Amino acid sequence: MEHLDQRKKTTIMVAVLAALLFAALNQTIVSTALPRIVERLGGMEYYSWVFTVYMLTSSITTILVGKLSDIYGRRPFILVGIGIFLIGAFLCGTSGDIIQLIIYRGIQGLGAGMIMSTSFAVVGDLFAPRDRGRWQGIMTGAFGLASVLGPTLGGYIVDHLEWNWVFWVFLPVGIIAFVLIMMMFPKVARKEGESVDYWGSTLLTLTMVPMLLAFTWAGSKYDWGSAQIIGLLVVTLVALMGFIFIEQRVKSPVLPMNLFRNSTYSLSNLISFILGAGMFGAVMYMPWFIQGVMGTSATLSGYVTMPMMLSLVLGSAVGGQLVTRTGKYKLLALCGTVIMAAGMLLLAFMDLSTTTWDVILFMIVTGLGLGLAMPVFSLTVQNSVDSSQLGVATASSQLFRSLGGTIGVAIMSTVLSHRLTDKMMAGAGAAQQDAAALPEEVKPIFGLLHDPQILLDPEKLEQAQGQLPLELQQVFQHTVDMLREALSYALSGVFLAGAIVIALSIVLTFFVKEVPLRSGSHKNKRQEKAEA
Repeated sequence: MEHLDQRKKTTIMVAVLAALLFAALNQTIVSTALPRIVERLGGMEYYSWVFTVYMLTSSITTILVGKLSDIYGRRPFILVGIGIFLIGAFLCGTSGDIIQLIIYRGIQGLGAGMIMSTSFAVVGDLFAPRDRGRWQGIMTGAFGLASVLGPTLGGYIVDHLEWNWVFWVFLPVGIIAFVLIMMMFPKVARKEGESVDYWGSTLLTLTMVPMLLAFTWAGSKYDWGSAQIIGLLVVTLVALMGFIFIEQRVKSPVLPMNLFRNSTYSLSNLISFILGAGMFGAVMYMPWFIQGVMGTSATLSGYVTMPMMLSLVLGSAVGGQLVTRTGKYKLLALCGTVIMAAGMLLLAFMDLSTTTWDVILFMIVTGLGLGLAMPVFSLTVQNSVDSSQLGVATASSQLFRSLGGTIGVAIMSTVLSHRLTDKMMAGAGAAQQDAAALPEEVKPIFGLLHDPQILLDPEKLEQAQGQLPLELQQVFQHTVDMLREALSYALSGVFLAGAIVIALSIVLTFFVKEVPLRSGSHKNKRQEKAEA
């Protein structure tokens, strides 16, 4: 599609950005609202699953659709993706319990994978590598815009309206995006001689599903050394070996193994995996600190997270312009990863004395680093492959980022659970003595504090405290402070783990070869040799 005139390209990108913004808004609006939604529906032990199942299903469809869109064109898959996402979003708002919400979020993930994979691949179809930096920055900026509007609106809805509207409020945006794509996106003829890799697709799914289940359940539902976790990892390993064997022999592999011989492609995807783990860890658990430890409302939580997303938009916009003008990206990637690691380290030092302004500053640093670094590695992946493999290469970049986020959140959830349990057990003795001295009629009220989930509902806490005699309200508040201290301690471990992971990406970035960004659609032999 590079032959189209600039006006037509811009029109197509407006339609694609509308679809991307719709998917991103539905993802980010849940971040601040989810703690309160889970509190309403119950099932805090399944909290991470609402996120994990979305990433799991979107990861699977991302890579499968990436290859299929190379064969059949992007248009049908982005339209089907929007349709599935609309259905999933509507169903999420009808959930009666946490299990239904998890299932419907899985349906949303299927649509999201299609939208994300095709949206970023379109940039590669329309523009030469040198010009992609600007558009990659704009698309990352769309995520940033969604991350500004989404959390704030999500917090407002759960504070003032029924939580169901978190999933329904942006449905009109999805319908508009569908119509725009239908009208503006050109149809592309199927590539002849290409076939669908059914065996590879099946084995890839059998690799990812048990792997993500193992990381999600390990340390929470089952011990790391349990037969269930080991069994899932064995299935993962066997399926992976079968997948590699098949991909080296089929005519049109879903993920060509020869791509991994390119060091730029391989390292960029590994770094995307690591950044995904760090990024989603910060986004997923910051509302816990702001609402649970600091005791703010969900609405205020949205306002506090807004500066992080604004700095992410700024970083991605500035970074995209610098890449387009200079054709250089390695120094930018190094600066971004260093700044992001510093931001995560600052988050790890937060405690009960941390002020709102401290949190805002730390999140601005984290968001700026993320905005500078994240678009670069999508660009390097696209620049390292032939135009005929843009779809599968772009999808693989999205896949590794999603896998990083899913596995990272699962591991961080384990860290949170263990540190929270250890801290609560350390104060259990004194708490039991205090509880034993309480009158029988107030013990149920103090019993609410056995579950940290209560911290996510300030109104319920205030109401419970108001039911106590004046002489017991101070004891109640002291117990709440102990619970907040335990949650703060647990979250510090989560952010520290994220900082360590991001630090690894800094080291790996040094080894990425800086190949000049092409100004045309085809690589010359010297560039191909340099990328190998």
